[in-house]
Amino acid sequence: MDVIFYIKLIAALALFLTMLVLLLFYKPQKKEQKKQKKDIKVIKVEKQYSLNEILTIVKKKESTSKELGDAISYLVKHYVKIHPKLGLRAHPDFDIYSEIILRICRHPNTNKDIILLLDRELEKHNPEYLVEINDSLTKGLNSRGI
Repeated sequence: MDVIFYIKLIAALALFLTMLVLLLFYKPQKKEQKKQKKDIKVIKVEKQYSLNEILTIVKKKESTSKELGDAISYLVKHYVKIHPKLGLRAHPDFDIYSEIILRICRHPNTNKDIILLLDRELEKHNPEYLVEINDSLTKGLNSRGI
């Protein structure tokens, strides 16, 4: 009789312990809180830039690395494809891209990730401008004061 009593006692204690653990992790939510969570939606609005606005951001010496990164990411996402060459001559819009490459290389708050992102994406999507992109990048990197 003592053995059966101890087995029942252990089973009851195990059941009680299980209930305590469940209560520890169970957090009831009120209906109002559930409605509020559904109503709140975070909408991230991406700022839109034109090529000239991106160039303006890159020209400003006060632009932070985050601003530069956002502007270059937007450029890579929306303006990565340059118009085709006009025979042997580059399209006139390439001058803006060349200026952006030069300025981003010289900017005091730039970093290697921003420069590499711009260089790799432009070269990948515009193989006919490979020489011009490399020339602009070389000029920009050589003009940096070390």
